[in-house]
Amino acid sequence: MSRREEMNTNEINALLGRGSSFEGKLSFEGTVRIEGAFSGEIHTNDTLVIGQGADVKAQIFAGNVIVSGGTVTGNIHAKHMIELEKEATVRGDLETPALRIEKGVIFQGSCRMENLGQPRPAEVAAPPSAASTDRPARR
Repeated sequence: MSRREEMNTNEINALLGRGSSFEGKLSFEGTVRIEGAFSGEIHTNDTLVIGQGADVKAQIFAGNVIVSGGTVTGNIHAKHMIELEKEATVRGDLETPALRIEKGVIFQGSCRMENLGQPRPAEVAAPPSAASTDRPARR
């Protein structure tokens, strides 16, 4: 178990352990760790940890996502960060402003990195062209 996993284990609010399975929509606050099988949707502004042996088939919308040794099939949208630790397998698209991938990860998909927690800046209006004026043209 990595140091990061040890830290997260101490702060976990809920655990779907090995041998457990759940299908549906999961919403939570705090940190949740999945080590079993999950299928559906996951929504949180906080942290999702997908641990060793987990099999997750879901659309994930979270603040932070840590995949450490489990398998995820589905898209992951994280407002702050996605971390893929060694032996993790992810098949799906990622959207996040920050991404960390360790050596040994299997990732099949695309990645879009934007600051998802912030509104996009308004487009700047183009300056008026020199050809258009309020004065009549001289002859």
